[in-house]
Amino acid sequence: MNRFIFLAPVGLFAAVVIAFAAGLGRDPTKLPSTLIDKPLPKFDLPAVRPGDVGLKSGDETGEPRLLNVFASWCVSCKIEHPVLLELKARGVPIDGLDWKDEAVDGAKYLAGQGDPYRLAGNDKSGRAGIDLGVAGVPETFLVDRRGRVRYKHIGPISPEDWSGTIKPLMDRLRVEG
Repeated sequence: MNRFIFLAPVGLFAAVVIAFAAGLGRDPTKLPSTLIDKPLPKFDLPAVRPGDVGLKSGDETGEPRLLNVFASWCVSCKIEHPVLLELKARGVPIDGLDWKDEAVDGAKYLAGQGDPYRLAGNDKSGRAGIDLGVAGVPETFLVDRRGRVRYKHIGPISPEDWSGTIKPLMDRLRVEG
């Protein structure tokens, strides 16, 4: 019995160390999405920009596109924004979902920073973001021509993320049809 009393804390300590070690090896930006290879959840959002049409989950372009979740209050979104503007200049179709934000604030943000979006919808309540599994902004989804989510990127897109991961996937989706 004395041996058990001594070994129990040692065993518990070893289990905790193993659990922490396993956690340290995980990349928090590589969270799996339950939406991969599934259609976008249904949403129909009002416009961010005055006089615009807004954004619906059924707004397929006939080609792969990015759906970028952003907000005017998001510091990381400002870091990512020049990359999105560069992608737009290269002809990459990008739609924007303004998450947990006032439409007027989103519109001011786009007017001041530049507007990389083909369509932009306001998700003031956050419901569409919740349905997409958004935990924070920015997050970007690669959506195929049929409206299925094929990839989810968490955090700001860097030029390396674009050239090393997202662009090759988008190019493959263009070829696959």
